[in-house]
Amino acid sequence: MQRALVFRFQCTAILFLFSAPPLARPLPQGDPLYLNFALNATYFPTEDYYDYIVVGGGTAGCPLAATLSQTFRVLVLERGGVPYGNQNLMNQEGFLTALTEVDTYDSPAQTFTSEDGVLNARGRVLGGSSAINAGFYSRADPEFYESSGVDWDLSLVNQSYDWVEKGVVFRPELRNWQSAVRDALLEAGIDPYHGFSLEHLVGTKIGGSTFDSSGKRHSAADLLNYAKPENIKVATYASVERVLLASSSSNVMSRQSAIGIVFRDEMGRYHHAMVKEKGEVILCAGAIGSPQLLLLSGIGPRPYLSSWGIPVVYHHPNVGQFVYDNPRNGISILPPIPLEYSLIQVAGITEMGAYLEAASNVIPFTTPSRSVFVRPPSSPLLLTVATIMEKIVGPISIGSLRLASTDVRVNPIIRFNYFSNPIDLERCVNGTRKIGDILRSRSMDDFKFTEWSGGRNFRFVGPSLPADQSNYEMMADFCRRTVSTIWHYHGGCVVGRVVDQNYHVTGIDALRVVDGSTFTVSPGTNPQATVMMLGRYVGMRITKERKRLKW
Repeated sequence: MQRALVFRFQCTAILFLFSAPPLARPLPQGDPLYLNFALNATYFPTEDYYDYIVVGGGTAGCPLAATLSQTFRVLVLERGGVPYGNQNLMNQEGFLTALTEVDTYDSPAQTFTSEDGVLNARGRVLGGSSAINAGFYSRADPEFYESSGVDWDLSLVNQSYDWVEKGVVFRPELRNWQSAVRDALLEAGIDPYHGFSLEHLVGTKIGGSTFDSSGKRHSAADLLNYAKPENIKVATYASVERVLLASSSSNVMSRQSAIGIVFRDEMGRYHHAMVKEKGEVILCAGAIGSPQLLLLSGIGPRPYLSSWGIPVVYHHPNVGQFVYDNPRNGISILPPIPLEYSLIQVAGITEMGAYLEAASNVIPFTTPSRSVFVRPPSSPLLLTVATIMEKIVGPISIGSLRLASTDVRVNPIIRFNYFSNPIDLERCVNGTRKIGDILRSRSMDDFKFTEWSGGRNFRFVGPSLPADQSNYEMMADFCRRTVSTIWHYHGGCVVGRVVDQNYHVTGIDALRVVDGSTFTVSPGTNPQATVMMLGRYVGMRITKERKRLKW
């Protein structure tokens, strides 16, 4: 029984996936250049001054800091270590191992379970979640720019995407499972076929990957290779406690302004990083870390902060509100033929509110002595689990985040309220019905077992789709019962409620939030492309604005 539970956990874990000739110019051989200026926080002075302090060396923070460093003195504060040298992180075959290893203070993935009962994870490593995800890269859908509350400069958006893609994006090579899924998507009516494209296009396409042709990962941390070394410092294992705020008076009114931050190193020693005149603190700590830090710094709902004994600096009722996560549902099968290890490479983009993706994983499994499987003593039994999943657009269902502790290292309490809006549930039903169409396609026949009776059927790992997929209530029950995550949570500091369209925290000077916490919807199939673009985009906007004002 215990072995069966372990097997089921291993196979079910693959459902948490997000997620060849290179498009990018090759990065330097040997150690990444950023290791020349990335140091353990214990080596930093107790106080120093910078033009910009970037809190969070993650998916947005790395490209933002690299861009600002071309002109300004920048400090990046990352609570984790560097990914380089961690084989599980740096190679796609180690993806599942990196996610399921014991969660310690220095493990690159910090797990949390939402109040909905769904296991999730957040990056705790330089590169952030781009260093622990499944690598799929696809630009945002056009509706994202129209509904995000930002007056985008689309020319600069495209330039920013191009800059990211030259550094970390590659064209994947499809093998048997991904090729079969591509063909099945087309048979299921998700057309036309676009081939390889980084754009968001309705139909079936091959997207980009941040894994190169050798299976090596490239994350947002690699974009630090384009920083100006003499202008940037990266502190690892630096736990930012709070933003320092002070009153700034003018002829008109007195306002609060960010003047620096307090962080602790591994030894528990406190450090102060302060901003120079006209400098800023920029939170890039993600959809969990950024609202958490604002609350701990006294920026949030007054009654709530007072209940924690946190001095209220600015009453901001929407900090930690409007939090979202895209529910993922799908099926996994044991195929009768060997499959390669593959993370997400192909996407089906529908007009019915759902995206479809797939992955395959090879799992070593030790069987009981009386198992029907025979394992030679010298080699483990390897099982392949193949997964087809759908993610809904949006979502519309709204969740929230609140503190579990005043210790920043403790995960906040999060409730996503999956399917609380009936439109989300309808989209899930549409998406899971499309999975049924995929399974009925000719392209999936090779992945069925021949039964004793002569028929052919799939062998499912975990729940299968309901037999009557025309029954809405049965399909809706499947969606609720099998809901999981694809790690695309966002919100908590959304544009128009917490920050303005230039990502300034409203009511506070010299403080911005630049990451996925500002999004009200997930941008397309997978958000990492847009979050990296955002870091570069805002860095360019800040630099241009400072030049216009002559610093």
